[in-house]
Amino acid sequence: MSSQPAEPIVPVRDRPAIKALRTIIKPDEQNTWDEAWKQNVTPWDAGGSQPPLRALLESKRVPLPTAGKALVPGAGRAWDALLVASTLGLDTVAVDISPTAIAEAQRVVESTPTPKGKVSIEEGDFFALALPESERYDLILDYTFFGAIPPSLRADWGAQMAALAKPGGYLISLLFPLGLSPEEGGPPHYVIPEHLDQVLSSKDWTKLIAEAPENSSYDHVGKDWLTVWRRN
Repeated sequence: MSSQPAEPIVPVRDRPAIKALRTIIKPDEQNTWDEAWKQNVTPWDAGGSQPPLRALLESKRVPLPTAGKALVPGAGRAWDALLVASTLGLDTVAVDISPTAIAEAQRVVESTPTPKGKVSIEEGDFFALALPESERYDLILDYTFFGAIPPSLRADWGAQMAALAKPGGYLISLLFPLGLSPEEGGPPHYVIPEHLDQVLSSKDWTKLIAEAPENSSYDHVGKDWLTVWRRN
């Protein structure tokens, strides 16, 4: 169950931080993401991992790996990388294109010991990552990254996920926010669950879970969509 808000929830498009973000980010200028971090305009960051992700990783619904390595693209302060490492014991790479985000992630990771896997922080472009087949990831977690990139890059996102996940590996996606319109631009951009289906080929992936979580944080209720895929 989600917690109840003390006052009515403001629609995502009308939230001041979202409006500010959309004035800063220029889709064709990647350095503008660092500007958003410098101005502390990071509306996707809740100071920790989202409840649906915590619940999934702590459950036995899917036989997620407990050895190997994981990737979190667009990792921000590395909350989700820490969740993966501490819950599953995977050595987890947190990647972000923003130097300021990387510095913030280093600060958070250094102050948050993980009892199992380790977390490493890397500044870089997800779309430029390349690995030999023997070094592909056992798990990849995407929270809001898919909706943050320009829609024109979504097919490349799908191809890159297939290239980076090893056979039998898992992809976890928590889409947020649903309910935007195609006309309003972004980020976050208009996204619906079917957009994932369009770029994750059934020959490459088997979908295991696709649902609206029951335990979203109060300001995410009705706007989250959780999916889990296994690489064929």
